[in-house]
Amino acid sequence: MVRRTKEDAQETRNRILDIAVEVFYRQGVAQTSLSDIAREAGVTRGAIYWHFANKVDLFDAMLDRLICPLKINSSEREAQLAVDPLGFVLSATAEFIGKMTDDTGFRRVFEIFWHKCEYVGEMANLRDSHLEEGKNHIDIIEHALVLAQEKGQIDRTLTPHQATIGLIALIDGLLFNWTKNPELFPLNDYAPRIIDVWLAGLGVRNRPVLAASV
Repeated sequence: MVRRTKEDAQETRNRILDIAVEVFYRQGVAQTSLSDIAREAGVTRGAIYWHFANKVDLFDAMLDRLICPLKINSSEREAQLAVDPLGFVLSATAEFIGKMTDDTGFRRVFEIFWHKCEYVGEMANLRDSHLEEGKNHIDIIEHALVLAQEKGQIDRTLTPHQATIGLIALIDGLLFNWTKNPELFPLNDYAPRIIDVWLAGLGVRNRPVLAASV
């Protein structure tokens, strides 16, 4: 009975988060109240407050549910990096872009974060904490590109940090603009070609990893 109660509570929490994504996406975060989410989820406000202290806490939990391709077990990640560091970066990139195109719920959370939220007060503090998590991802990519240079997979035209910032800017720019206006360009067609050119600039030739994965 206790186990079933815990399972029911988790199901309710997940349903609230699923509905929050839909309502935030439709109305924007500032224009959405917890009552709006409770009504659409078919629960009471009390049920919302049982799981989340306030709207900021709920928004934070929504972001925490995202599974980033770089968030794998550190020992497993290091094993991959030891064999093929550039392949690790490209595989994670392809998986991330693939999730953006194929997983509506995953994509909508980013659309909310980028386009449908005003970052002031507590929301600004929350954004900063997630930007710090983004810094951890940058560190992982930079470490991989250091190893890629050591293995001769990429040249030394750019430092690993410069190459990392270039890749992040490229991916973020593609996804930010595509989610803002999907009719601007076909992501599945453009992303592999553009990133292949970036790879060529790093001295990589004949490695169409993204073209096969995205």
